[in-house]
Amino acid sequence: MWRLLAQTAWQSLLRWVHGGPMFRWRPFAGSPARLLIAPQDLRTADGTNAADIYAGRFLFAGQMVEASGQSPFEIPAPSADWARALHGFGWLRHLKAADTVVARQNARALVDDWIRSCGYWQDTAWEQAVVARRVLAWLSQSPLILNGCDREFYRRFLRSLARQVRYLRRTMNETPDGVPRLQAAIAVAAATVSMSGQGRFVRQSLRRLDQELARQILADGGHVSRNPAALLDILVDLLPVRQALTMQGMPASPTVMQAIDRMMPMIRFFRHGDGTFAHFNGMGSTPADLVATILAYDDARGSPPVNAPYSGYQRLSAGDTLVLMETGTPPEAPLSLGAHAGCLSFEMSSRRTRIIVNCGVSNSERGVWRAVSRSTAAHSTATIDDTSSARFLPETRYGGWLGAPILAGPTLVPVDREESPSGIRIVASHNGYQDTHRLIHERDLTLSEDGSVLDGVDRFRALGKTSRGDEYAIRFHLHPSIKASTIRSGTAILLVAPDGEAWEFVAPGCETAIEESIYLSDSYGHRRCEQIVIYGRVTHRREAAWQFCRTAAPKAARRRVSDTTGGELDL
Repeated sequence: MWRLLAQTAWQSLLRWVHGGPMFRWRPFAGSPARLLIAPQDLRTADGTNAADIYAGRFLFAGQMVEASGQSPFEIPAPSADWARALHGFGWLRHLKAADTVVARQNARALVDDWIRSCGYWQDTAWEQAVVARRVLAWLSQSPLILNGCDREFYRRFLRSLARQVRYLRRTMNETPDGVPRLQAAIAVAAATVSMSGQGRFVRQSLRRLDQELARQILADGGHVSRNPAALLDILVDLLPVRQALTMQGMPASPTVMQAIDRMMPMIRFFRHGDGTFAHFNGMGSTPADLVATILAYDDARGSPPVNAPYSGYQRLSAGDTLVLMETGTPPEAPLSLGAHAGCLSFEMSSRRTRIIVNCGVSNSERGVWRAVSRSTAAHSTATIDDTSSARFLPETRYGGWLGAPILAGPTLVPVDREESPSGIRIVASHNGYQDTHRLIHERDLTLSEDGSVLDGVDRFRALGKTSRGDEYAIRFHLHPSIKASTIRSGTAILLVAPDGEAWEFVAPGCETAIEESIYLSDSYGHRRCEQIVIYGRVTHRREAAWQFCRTAAPKAARRRVSDTTGGELDL
């Protein structure tokens, strides 16, 4: 922890030096004379939002603010996420979608307002990640902003843009590691290719982009943070840069092309049958429109890999059934701010129906839900004494500065994969409870060749005499659309999907219960759901065998499910 604290302090000092008063007020020489191209914005837009923006209503991060005639950049922000969205200018695409004279004038007025009030400094506005987002937004929406403007505004706009690009170039090494640093490299590369007079910086910026891609994109196409959402965030910005390079007659480097070619199959790797991503390590609700846009650029359209050893995931697919399993160690502390303690958790879907899920992440900024979503109990795996397999830095001490990185967790996750005519078998274990409980958790999954049966065994190997409690709970969180009920005098559980498909769960000899749970990653808010829990003690039973088997649902159960809808929670 102290090493991380010292590293963060040093980066903050360098950021202040590079972005301090001497930088802010230093006159610029050699500002670009004009923009050459505008990289495409691949994010979808809604022109109806332009009317709200024109009326002074700004809805970001789930919070609405009425400007009431004031500058939105001068009113108090309700949250840090709201402020970052405002200063990131991603909402300009909605004004472009409106395609009206009023929308163009409004966009230009708001950009000019920002230059006057925040163009030299504002703490949130000049966070490197926010600057990178704003640079990319201004470049892609420059036709909207500059069409019909006067010469003086054109010069102010280019001068401010050049100042922000220079700031990113100078503070690149102090930018938080991971996606923020890679997006800063993408923004600088896009700007140097799009603006005139940047010839001496083009090679440098493209070389830095190559370095970040080579360092952050793993050999199997995953990202070093192990967050599936990182792939979407990177590709949606990187693909337009590749296009811009082609338009300028500069072919993208082999590193860029190889990174894109590796990431595309991983986009398919994490998708369930309904198109949603599995909820691992910070992945929330899936932006389906964005995924579809990105996959449209996949020329190879190859099959997803079945084994992602560098990213730490396994994929079992047979018949209509898909199982995705997490089998990796936590990323390094600076990259683990969004990582979860979900080692050996899995999700299962059949056709377009998700059955077993992880709770996902909440769109709410309230810290309690953020902590809950990252705990082991929020994942479909086993917990010991209701503790997590990874330890987080308490946000009450240094969270405001360092966030809540993972300080300790599994360091060894051996995985054995076996494919045979009878099915696919994965055996993996982790030592996340070795120091605290002197236990090793091992999970053995076998998916039958036709996908109709998933057999599982959870084992708990003691490393000598356990020094603490040894109660375990094995959780299987159910998607909100799945309805569970006990059958066979309580010895089995019937799971029925909205389309009538049914699965039967059994855990012979184990204490099993159906309990309440919560699904955090729904796009409409938190939703009630259920979970199956197996309880036991290591001293009494060191392994628990269980099975999901596709079966025929009784007509009464199918009718009951078809008449029921998942309720939204206001929490």
